[in-house]
Amino acid sequence: MSTRWYPLYQRGNPQQRIFLPNFWLKLVRPDHKQPPNIVQFIVSIEMTKHDIKNYLEKIYNIPVVDIRTVVAMGKTKQDEVKGYVTKEDDFKVAFVTLPRGQKFEFPDLFPKDEKKFESDAKTLEETKKNHRKFLEKSNQRPGVPGWYSF
Repeated sequence: MSTRWYPLYQRGNPQQRIFLPNFWLKLVRPDHKQPPNIVQFIVSIEMTKHDIKNYLEKIYNIPVVDIRTVVAMGKTKQDEVKGYVTKEDDFKVAFVTLPRGQKFEFPDLFPKDEKKFESDAKTLEETKKNHRKFLEKSNQRPGVPGWYSF
């Protein structure tokens, strides 16, 4: 359900309406070791198990076997100077079980490949060459800033 209300009546030719749900999912790395077919999400506190299942199946085409949810309390902190207490928002954690044959692994965002470093060296040399060319342009026109070129 969305909390965004649209006008019931529009004068003239009605525009197309877009449904924008207030639901969101955030994939998180689990704190404890879990089987490879269980994925952990932090979800909107208003989402039910049925909403989570529909969201994953209809939008991302992920088959879901079971969902377990837990509402976690936000952390409380006390300000050291003024002494007032603040509390972070509560959140809901969803543990989604995939079918038995499937497993989920987080992608390696920072691979340590030597090939990548070779391409970075080529890019660096090309950037240095372009910078030298840029500096030569500004040498021909004294008194004009380098960024003011055509």
